[in-house]
Amino acid sequence: MIRVELPAHLRTLAGVKGEVTLEVAEPVTLRSVLDVLEASYPMLQGTIRDHGTLKRRSFLRFFACEEDLSHESPDALLPEAVANGKEPLLVIGAIAGG
Repeated sequence: MIRVELPAHLRTLAGVKGEVTLEVAEPVTLRSVLDVLEASYPMLQGTIRDHGTLKRRSFLRFFACEEDLSHESPDALLPEAVANGKEPLLVIGAIAGG
């Protein structure tokens, strides 16, 4: 069971409260998690990744186990703690400014 925490605006769009739990087949990669997330919540298609290229949207970041995974390959394995449900995959809305 994979745990995913979404930013507030995506939780509202998906109609969920709190974190989302997903059943993802091995190997657990960012791509496989996002594929299952978008299949489970079709209203999120195109909000996290571009429809055509499947690249991450510019103002979203992915974190797991205190690491920024935003620029990692989408086919790289997620940390074991995420794959076994101990830690969530965080989808964070980036904030501009300083």
